[in-house]
Amino acid sequence: MNIYVGNLPHAATEAELLALFSTHGQVESVSMITDRETGRARGFAFVEMADSGSAQKAIAALDGTELGGRALKINEAQPKADRPRGGGQRFSRERGATGHHARGGRREPRW
Repeated sequence: MNIYVGNLPHAATEAELLALFSTHGQVESVSMITDRETGRARGFAFVEMADSGSAQKAIAALDGTELGGRALKINEAQPKADRPRGGGQRFSRERGATGHHARGGRREPRW
């Protein structure tokens, strides 16, 4: 079972997470997520545990515990497609912040 670990201090290591989760069952893997361009930690990771019983125990025991002065946010990882999308509209050249097309949409002048 895959577990999401959020609000990690940027100095946290995979070895620290392995040690933390190993007390609750067999850990299959630990993946710290890093920024593609800078290579720096992004503050979250995924821990895969051998069985769901151990994973549930780890989630219940570790959610909210402190690591490096930060309260960890731990829950069952959701597949990308199942996560809710961020609700805000995106700004682009074609559309203004209101979502109307730049050509043909009715907009008030800015002056």
